[in-house]
Amino acid sequence: MVKKAPRRTAERILEVTLELFNRFGEPNVSTTLISAELGISPGNLYYHYPAKDELINSLFDRYERGLNELLNASDSVRDVEDAWFFMHSLFELIWQYRFLYRDLNDLLSKNRRLETHFQSVLKNKTRAVKALLDGMSRSGAVSIDSREVEATATSMVVVMTYWLSFEYVRDPRNALEPANSQAALLRGAHHVLNLLVPYLEPGQRGHLMSLVGAYGSSPK
Repeated sequence: MVKKAPRRTAERILEVTLELFNRFGEPNVSTTLISAELGISPGNLYYHYPAKDELINSLFDRYERGLNELLNASDSVRDVEDAWFFMHSLFELIWQYRFLYRDLNDLLSKNRRLETHFQSVLKNKTRAVKALLDGMSRSGAVSIDSREVEATATSMVVVMTYWLSFEYVRDPRNALEPANSQAALLRGAHHVLNLLVPYLEPGQRGHLMSLVGAYGSSPK
């Protein structure tokens, strides 16, 4: 039982750190604030995570593991319904670790490990989107020239990566608050999939519009 206590403390530190990073932005959260929020001494925090970068890296590792698991599901996407669910799940994960995207450029400029790993994230997202397009093409849901796949996949990844930044710019005071999460996620999924509209089979295009209407995700 004694051996499990440090792991529980380390887990709790990460949970609170993630909550604070998401709420205030990573640059605005100090280790002093984290230890105060936890009700532990700074020394106890440093015992588990000797530097702030170790907290960031640990949270990013969790995000990356969850992301890679989710991206593997892109192989099973065959139509708009599948793609809608896939994109919404992806945006839910991004929202869970939204501090990474809110402060992305700042984080990458200060953390070489994150800089390197995020390049892999972009490559894996692009690979997954290509798999999604391939599956939808083989099922007849989309008709896209092979020469357009690379640019379309890249455009979709750009929107995925910077959607929350756009949300923040359009409404800095409220965009990243939990109460607004579902609306933001649905708008994100809509805008990524909207890039496929020119290539969708007419019935699939109509189904996408019905999904957008049903969930009220049209951008305001």
